Parts: sequence; structure tokens; C-alpha cells
Amino acid sequence: MNEQEKLLELLAALKAEHRDLDDAIHALSIRAVPDMLQVQRLKKRKLQLRDEIMRVESKLLPDIIA
Repeated sequence: MNEQEKLLELLAALKAEHRDLDDAIHALSIRAVPDMLQVQRLKKRKLQLRDEIMRVESKLLPDIIA
């Protein structure tokens, strides 16, 4: 397995976790008494995942010399 395939697998896993966190945040938010501390923790993790996704995607794109 080459570097690009590993990055693609990592990217898919990160995106899946990001979607799962989105669902979890939504589920916690619609409760009668939402656990705001947990929601904030999940949102922070979601932002970290977004940054990681962007980092991996930038590694997958070839450098374009203008």
C-alpha cells in the first residue's frame, strides 16, 4: 500500500468520525436538558478533525507551481 492509498484511507476514516460527531452533537442538542459541556467537547473535537481533514487533503493535492 503506497502513501496516497494510506492517506485516502485516513481521510475516509476522519470524515466518517466527523459525520458521527455531527450526529452525536445533534442528538445531545435536542435533549430536554442538553449536556452543554459534552456538546462543547464534541464541537472542539469536530474542529480538530476538520483541521486534520484539511491537512490530509492538502497532502493529496499535487503542488502547483504558478
